[in-house]
Amino acid sequence: MAAIIIDGKAIAAEIREEVRLETQRLKERGVTPCLAVILVGENPASLSYVKSKQKALLEAGMEGRDIRLPETVSEAELLSLIAELNADEKAHGILVQLPLPAHINQLSVINALDPRKDVDGFHPHSLGMLFLGQPAFVPCTPKGIVVLLEKYNIPVSGKHVVIVGRSNIVGKPLSALFSMRELNATVTLCHTGTADLPSHTRQADILVAAVGKPGLIRGDMVKPGAVVIDVGINRVSDSSAKGYRIVGDVNFDEAAVAAGWITPVPGGVGPMTIAMLMRNVLDAAKPFIY
Repeated sequence: MAAIIIDGKAIAAEIREEVRLETQRLKERGVTPCLAVILVGENPASLSYVKSKQKALLEAGMEGRDIRLPETVSEAELLSLIAELNADEKAHGILVQLPLPAHINQLSVINALDPRKDVDGFHPHSLGMLFLGQPAFVPCTPKGIVVLLEKYNIPVSGKHVVIVGRSNIVGKPLSALFSMRELNATVTLCHTGTADLPSHTRQADILVAAVGKPGLIRGDMVKPGAVVIDVGINRVSDSSAKGYRIVGDVNFDEAAVAAGWITPVPGGVGPMTIAMLMRNVLDAAKPFIY
């Protein structure tokens, strides 16, 4: 039996419409949610991501400040800009598009953000509060994955979740989310040092692939009936006019035969990340209602 396709694009559209309506109500009370997006340099992937975020802000009725800085900008200049935005009550959220040029310390820049405006959820305060089970901004991709499971009424409590990838953006925060009492899953976090990866993935009731390696998860690595969440977004060369296509970390055709549910790439987790960012920006603006 073929797996049920988890349509992240459709769920994200529902959430973004909810955010649009809430934004409209907020504006009626005198507050227009605003996200300042800082892009350093002209990385093609980063340019594409920023364009998507600005489009989503516009559709939500929010204000998007598109701040472009040259590749040669100094770390001190970037930190000074962040300090100005931290003090600006009209800028409710601040997002620094990653990666940054090699001469800029990424952690120093993230640390400089006011945690109340850290809508990406990458600040050590945000991540620390997440691991403590306290309210804070949750990174958008992990948050989107949990919402997808909720929307599809896929049970999590008591299930074995195997996450492949230990990044600070997806793997680690997602492991904390699933471990929380509210979700109550048992979590295995795999990475490059994991011996015999297939032996772990085959035990997963819910398998999350987030490593950036095209087709890493093959069909024989999936437990029959499992939920497969593919976070990977990889460009692979092909003969199309573009010269490439986007694929995930999961061999979709193989995994879809074994899995019970599966997210496609594109159209799965990606749209949810943007939707959760819009939700975080909205939440960041709410304390400014007087």
